[in-house]
Amino acid sequence: MTLADGSGRDGRIDGPSRPGPGGPRRPRYRMVRWLAGATLAVVLLGGSTAGLVAWREYERLSEGLPTVDGLRTYQPPVMSRLYSGDDQVMAELAAERRIFVPYSAIPERVRSAFLAAEDQKFFTHGGVDPMAILRAGLTDMMMHGTKHRPIGASTITQQVARIMLLGSNAVSIDRKIKEALLAMRLEQTLSKEQILEIYLNEIYLGEGAYGIAAAAQTYFNKPLDQLDNAEAAFLGALPKSPTNYNPHRFVQAATNRRNWVLDRMADLKVITPEEARAAQLEPLVPANFTRPGPVPASEWFAEEVRRELIERYGIGTTMEGGLSVHTSLDSHLQQVATTALRDGLLRYDRAHGGWRGAFAHVDESEATGDWANALARVTPPVAMLEQWRVAVVLSAATGRVGWLEGRDPVVPRTGELLARDRAWMRGGKGIQTGDVLLVEPQADGSGVAIRQVPRVEGALATIDVHTGRVMAMVGGWSFRESQFNRATQAARQPGSSFKPFVYLAAMEQGISPSQKFDDSPVSYGEWHPNNYEKDFWGPTTLHDALRESRNLVTIRLAAQIGMKPVAALAQTLGLAHSMPLVLPAALGAVETTVMREAAAYATIANGGRLVTPTLIDDIKDRNGNVMWRSGGLDWQPGGTPADGPRMVDTRPQVVSAASASQIVAMMQDVIRRGTGTHAGAGIDRPIAGKTGTSQDFNDAWFAGFSPDLVTVVWVGFDTPQSLGKNETGGVIAGPIWNQVMKAALATRPRLDFRVPEGVQLARYDTGMGMAIDAFKPGQVPGISVDLGAGSGMALTAADTGAENMPDSETDMATTPGSPVVAPDGTTSAGHAMAPGAPAASQPSGGDIGMGGLY
Repeated sequence: MTLADGSGRDGRIDGPSRPGPGGPRRPRYRMVRWLAGATLAVVLLGGSTAGLVAWREYERLSEGLPTVDGLRTYQPPVMSRLYSGDDQVMAELAAERRIFVPYSAIPERVRSAFLAAEDQKFFTHGGVDPMAILRAGLTDMMMHGTKHRPIGASTITQQVARIMLLGSNAVSIDRKIKEALLAMRLEQTLSKEQILEIYLNEIYLGEGAYGIAAAAQTYFNKPLDQLDNAEAAFLGALPKSPTNYNPHRFVQAATNRRNWVLDRMADLKVITPEEARAAQLEPLVPANFTRPGPVPASEWFAEEVRRELIERYGIGTTMEGGLSVHTSLDSHLQQVATTALRDGLLRYDRAHGGWRGAFAHVDESEATGDWANALARVTPPVAMLEQWRVAVVLSAATGRVGWLEGRDPVVPRTGELLARDRAWMRGGKGIQTGDVLLVEPQADGSGVAIRQVPRVEGALATIDVHTGRVMAMVGGWSFRESQFNRATQAARQPGSSFKPFVYLAAMEQGISPSQKFDDSPVSYGEWHPNNYEKDFWGPTTLHDALRESRNLVTIRLAAQIGMKPVAALAQTLGLAHSMPLVLPAALGAVETTVMREAAAYATIANGGRLVTPTLIDDIKDRNGNVMWRSGGLDWQPGGTPADGPRMVDTRPQVVSAASASQIVAMMQDVIRRGTGTHAGAGIDRPIAGKTGTSQDFNDAWFAGFSPDLVTVVWVGFDTPQSLGKNETGGVIAGPIWNQVMKAALATRPRLDFRVPEGVQLARYDTGMGMAIDAFKPGQVPGISVDLGAGSGMALTAADTGAENMPDSETDMATTPGSPVVAPDGTTSAGHAMAPGAPAASQPSGGDIGMGGLY
């Protein structure tokens, strides 16, 4: 081929090329391309490695993450409330004090305040806020090496994830990543409204308040819908640090933070700038809030209800289930009962205890100088009453004392001890200048009364005869000093207050109230029982014997009918868990509690239908559904629609109504002119009752009732010891019973005891005066028949406890012995005591004792 240049070549080299003068030329940008390739390879390798590491870290962190599905049916732990019978909030039970408020009931200004302070983009982000995270990261890098706490960038959703699912506030990268992962899952599972509802109800806002409703109540004593802009903004300021913005301690810091929230609310156009400025001018003054309950003097009642709820539902549901528990407590009667018992214990202590001296002392120089500051440093006794004051003796010669009134401000006051109190104190340890003691300023300004906490204790229970509803219950002098409930937990000997059940067992066997038994000396083996008065009446009707609490007649009656029916009746009525088949038990040498005895007496007053005490009327869950309701009385439809429903008593008839009526009539005379006259003084209503005094005067009882109320009172020492010779139940417990029943009956209509069909009330001469008794068909008033040889029960020393019994009540305090073991293996203690049980629940004495004295 001939080219244009005539060479015949096309420019290709046929042979080896020959380098030119500059040598061979390299390809252009080889190094750049190599570097780019290497960089790309490193990036790809690094990215792959980082991706693999990130994936493995994601797998590691997400593997143990909790599920968020449970929050679909979120139910926050909400406190349970106890209500008295008149619907007062009696007490609150809570591990966390929280009042749940659904989203729809949360005011807009409250929601906006929290969003403005905590998460302004809440309704637009997907669970995390990348810009906030970046901003927080840059700030933390700039502050690295300082003591500055890392800035958080958590959204409200992340806070919910941390509070509800993670339960950790640890500052770590792992926790933040887990929090973010859960937040994104939450956003996919719940709506924004649900997330915000959980947040506002769960968050802790200080002062023991969980959630916005509890916080509004705690800081302003208001419901949510009554908060103004300033108050709502203050609540929104708290999540950052409830402690540092506590208005009681750091009012300026709290005010500044509140004002910042108000500015953010104005920026978001939730409120106008003018409204924000007006709210910022409001002083931040928290209102004093008193947590509801307990109703005054109801602590033992509330604690008994709490124990019952825990036993029934467990502590979780009880403390966090939002239960509404309506109880039977009569708030007014409870206060009356508490006052009456305390008055009775103070009377006894004043008469028997004497002045035991001051409980503390300050230097005489302080007492005559700056005594107010010295007194402020003294710790008051736990058991002192609210109306009492801690005082210092300023002058022993004149009886002048000084005390402090009020809290803010504290006002020093002075006064002189009553002359009669000073005379009483001189008979004891006397006083000297600087002594610190308890006083009660008199309302009429006449002076200052001396007070001291009694050592003797007591208990009381009042229940409704027909329903068993416990209207009042007092477990001792002071709940703050001792939570041991002597009305339900102290097992003590009932003494002669047990005798009516022996007589009731006899009535069930057809024995008449006018039946006579011999009141004369009797011996069973080595046991020689006696009457309290140590005299003998000869043939005596059961009516007179019960009225005057004659021991020997009761023993002969128990021997006649046998102890098995007596024990069976006592156990059926719930008076005793178990009972030895020995004659001293007929005199009350068994153990029972105030509440059990009240229930047994209520069964008599209720015509023989079994009464079980109940403290709770009904229990509702957080949604208002009835979970439990007290039984025994039911409504049933009538025979025709016109008849309407009728109330039916479904409780068992454990004693015939006729026998119960006979005992009621006999016990009416106990109060009218027998051992219970102190209890009946000034009461013009039909009432019945029985005194009880146990061995060596260790326990004083009075148990009595009207047609619709039963009250039982016990007085004694926690560690059993004598109350003093002749200190009987009628003298000590009777006046307390009288004070309670007078107040209880004052607001109730007058009722008569119901007489069952077929029972005849008759007036007759018992030989010791006229009496009215109830007689069954076939029984003739005033007639005593030959009962023959009795039950046929062969009485031995094992039946009587003779080997352990003192000859008479005067020997009981010094007679050693141990509980009697009956043929069936039971003991006089009635039940085994738990190790470490309080002294009041121990058997009353070392032997089975004489039982009832009076």
